[in-house]
Amino acid sequence: MSLKIRSFSGREVIPYIEDLARLRIEVFNEFPYLYEGDMEYERKYVRTFAESADSVLVIAFDGKKVVGASTGLPLIHETPNIIAPFLQEEYKPESIFYFSESVLKKEYRGIGIGKQFFQQREAWVRKLDRFDYLSFCAVIRAQDHPRRPRGYRPLDNFWKKQGFQPTSMLASISWKDLDEISESPKPLKFWIKKL
Repeated sequence: MSLKIRSFSGREVIPYIEDLARLRIEVFNEFPYLYEGDMEYERKYVRTFAESADSVLVIAFDGKKVVGASTGLPLIHETPNIIAPFLQEEYKPESIFYFSESVLKKEYRGIGIGKQFFQQREAWVRKLDRFDYLSFCAVIRAQDHPRRPRGYRPLDNFWKKQGFQPTSMLASISWKDLDEISESPKPLKFWIKKL
């Protein structure tokens, strides 16, 4: 294993669009997201980070192979359904940097890469020096969900150790679960950290 973690921004993201798209489908296929995945949608989604000059993409490499990635961008570059809950709670969207996702292949979990993803993204935001908050959202699944693996542990404690707290703010995002015929809306809860 020859691990290294590097950060990229804006148009530097372009060479990694395919890698990130594939990785998102692979990881989000697992519980709790159960996302079936669509490469065309993923390519378009990942391009958002290339188009935002202040975006950040943190990549974990094993040699030349991309094994994990974590992204973020100013909240004002996000979609209206992600911005709306902050407006309702009277936050200023321009004061918030949004952490979009962290995806990591199974065999690389539990060795500190996830923590580095949070640290490097936060370091990037502090360097930009114009944001007051960091935030992300995570899907909510029922305790008795039929696809919930035995022994599954949510990441709440890990997120709290990174300084984030859950809020009452919710968003809705639609995607097609593995066992669904078509897309359906899923609730996601926001977590926030004051800088």
